Amino acid sequence: MSAPSERKVVLEAGIEVKPLYDAADVTASARALPTLEGEQVGKPGEYPFTRGIHALMYRKQPFTMRQYAGFGTAAETNARFKYLIANGQTGLNVAYDLPTQCGLDSDDPRAAAEVGRVGMAIDTFADFEQAFEGIDLEKVTVSHTINSIAPIVLAMNTALAKRRGLDVRKLRGTLQNDLLKEFIGRGTWIFPVDPSLKLTGDTMEYCAKELPLYSPVSVCGYHIRESGAHPAQEMGFAFLIARAYADRALERGLDIDDFASRLSFNFDIYGSLFEQVAKFRAGRRLWARIMREDYKAKDPKSCWMRMIAGGGGGGLTVEQPELNIVRGAYYALISALSGTQTMALCSYDEAYTIPSERAARISLRTMQLLLEEMGLADTVDPLGGSYYVETLTNQMEAAIRQVMADVERDGGIVQGVKDGRVQAMVAKQAYQRQKDLESGRVRKVGVNCYRSEGDETVVEFHPFKADQAAVQRERLAQVKQRRDAGRVAAALEQLRSAAAKGVNVMPQLIDAVEQLATVGEMVQALKQVYGEYKEPVRFA
Repeated sequence: MSAPSERKVVLEAGIEVKPLYDAADVTASARALPTLEGEQVGKPGEYPFTRGIHALMYRKQPFTMRQYAGFGTAAETNARFKYLIANGQTGLNVAYDLPTQCGLDSDDPRAAAEVGRVGMAIDTFADFEQAFEGIDLEKVTVSHTINSIAPIVLAMNTALAKRRGLDVRKLRGTLQNDLLKEFIGRGTWIFPVDPSLKLTGDTMEYCAKELPLYSPVSVCGYHIRESGAHPAQEMGFAFLIARAYADRALERGLDIDDFASRLSFNFDIYGSLFEQVAKFRAGRRLWARIMREDYKAKDPKSCWMRMIAGGGGGGLTVEQPELNIVRGAYYALISALSGTQTMALCSYDEAYTIPSERAARISLRTMQLLLEEMGLADTVDPLGGSYYVETLTNQMEAAIRQVMADVERDGGIVQGVKDGRVQAMVAKQAYQRQKDLESGRVRKVGVNCYRSEGDETVVEFHPFKADQAAVQRERLAQVKQRRDAGRVAAALEQLRSAAAKGVNVMPQLIDAVEQLATVGEMVQALKQVYGEYKEPVRFA
């Protein structure tokens, strides 16, 4: 009788896993990397930050818990924010509805079926004020998952801080504001590539000069991964995108240390625990090297890969949704073991609906369990020194470098997005992943193995309240009626003129916001200068 054959294991990024690792594997994998000033692993809080960007990590400061939330009107979302804060959440992560993300007002006919459906509707500064009524912006930091209209949201955030008498130079918060990712992964674009990059540069320059503690860009590898990219592509594309934004900030005369410490990243978690941990340890080291070696950053904080990392809608399943609670717990474990600064978890019902209060609370309690019961805050980088983890970290860095080199060889990330080549790469990877799931080559519990036919779905569906959309439109009509139409028109003309001159439009946006110009009106003024994006379609 023949002996059973050994099972071959290949991670999603293409790295083959050996049955056993020892010190020789660590040494051999390190030889494939460029020589590093200092140690490959080093100490936490010290360059190259493989083991974490802070010396004591969670022993001194636990990760921020920042669940994604937002739906319906600003008033409804404000109530959910306060519910989460009352249950121990330490930061906010705001979901905006699709019309707002795409620069459409709630009374626009194109927005009719989507007002408040998958996020909060924001038409004017009046809505923004209502959304954060009673929330202390000095104690609760806010992350805005917004991209094409990120400059408008930044203007609203600044105007709100000023109205409350806060020192805007001490204001903290984060804008996703990653337009290159939108062209690759989500599609809530408005303007063509170059004007979009220009607007991102405007926010970076404005924050560097006026809001030095605010993070104007959170580069979002998360959505690229959710669109089909494998883990090395997720990191490699994100770093190339971050470099593109940094280059444009430098072209404006800023120094790298004026803004690099406020760049942040949003990454995804699902799949192999060890592959995910290794990609973050490798990414942290590689980003530090990019900043120090390529950009000559002098401030150690400029070399930090600050990140929010959580799981991972792409890992959740419609089948047997209760299993998503277990998946979420493992994703949270990975995030903590990876050294994240902020954690967010998709709730178990998100494969179906906007999370219920109960589901959101379970996700929040999951993160709290890690801190209070599981010992994840007891020591820094507990997996550091593992032969397997250190070898995989080195191999993952090499794989990320290869992804970046391939894109750079073909003209760079910006040109690749303009041509549609990067989008085609991600689409091809997504297609292959789906084929692997359907064939069973990639196993997914409850989907292609260990299925339970006939199980009842235990999910509380979040109702879409059409009457709330009508309420939002009526509120918008009232704002338009009470505002000074002449001042609004003048502010919009100043905005259009500034865009035409190619200057930073943030001051004009803040003025337009304060005059209660609508999101759609401000976007239209910019469209008159910048035009609209037309998606390239490639099949290879």
